[in-house]
Amino acid sequence: MKNSILFLLVLIFFLSCNIKQANTLSQEHFKSVKIDTLFQDKISIRAIQIDKNKIWYAADKGRYGFFDLNTKQKKENLITKDSLKLEFRSIAQTAKHVFVLSVSNPALLYQISKHDATVKLVYQENHEKVFFDSMQFWDNNQGIAMGDPINNCLNIIITKDGGKSWSKIPCDKLPKVEEGEAAFAASNTNIVIKGNDTWIVSGGKKSRVFYSPDRGAKWMVYETPIVQGKAMTGIFTADFYDSNIGFVAGGNYDDLKQDFSNKALTINGGKSWNLVAEKEGFGYASCVQFVPNTKGKSLVTVGTSGVYYSSNSGTSWSQLSTDKSFNTIRFINKNTAIAAGQNKMVRMRFE
Repeated sequence: MKNSILFLLVLIFFLSCNIKQANTLSQEHFKSVKIDTLFQDKISIRAIQIDKNKIWYAADKGRYGFFDLNTKQKKENLITKDSLKLEFRSIAQTAKHVFVLSVSNPALLYQISKHDATVKLVYQENHEKVFFDSMQFWDNNQGIAMGDPINNCLNIIITKDGGKSWSKIPCDKLPKVEEGEAAFAASNTNIVIKGNDTWIVSGGKKSRVFYSPDRGAKWMVYETPIVQGKAMTGIFTADFYDSNIGFVAGGNYDDLKQDFSNKALTINGGKSWNLVAEKEGFGYASCVQFVPNTKGKSLVTVGTSGVYYSSNSGTSWSQLSTDKSFNTIRFINKNTAIAAGQNKMVRMRFE
């Protein structure tokens, strides 16, 4: 009997060790990143979209275009309107069109045909306070763009006809903003969409998460522990892995090395947030993205601290590159991402 019990205990021990070893081996941890420059130019890019082999971008000085990964060629176009200096920090797409949105007064939203590059102005807003931060589409018909408050709510516009026309959500249908609450057009990641779920992040003197479960019909707002209280503090970027797991980052743009109260995780769809990696890892971050197919465990950020990676939902971080020039990043697959920022677009291969 004793020998049987001893054998059973030994068997359980070995099985446990094998399971732990299998779990360890199944989790791929990035140790380095190889960065290949796709193109260089005197340009500022804060918004990109991956469209199969094409990487669309929106930039300063009225510029937009795409880089073709197959032909390794860049095609760039220019939008002009009167003597305005247009700066595009938001980009989104449907199957047939790409949309670019300029930030400030007057805000101009253009529809660009993927077929023949025809450009059409589909929305214009004139107001001294107008400043758009981000734009996304739920599907080929419905899309959303958001900007800083004009009255006592965030400035949110919706399309239901594929981007042909846009209408503003009235303030009485939205949560009221606090004094000094706005947003940052850092990387076109103020809006995150997963299915019908939509999250919008704010910053400034108040930094919160606005949530809609039904594509913008109803809204609620959740508090966050991210640094706030000053004009340049708060959430600059957000991403969700699924309807429950999400991450926000940012910090203090006036103190780029501040590495506390600048990163937080949610596991309940944004209702509550917990700060992680306090006084560790990166300072200011302009963009955070979950690595695909990692069960919400792996994250990459870019910003003025360089390129950072976490394999444990943000609990700890390792620096993979000291390059501080990237504003935005998007993954093509688990090991490959495209990043852009000041004066270049690159492909990152994580190993």
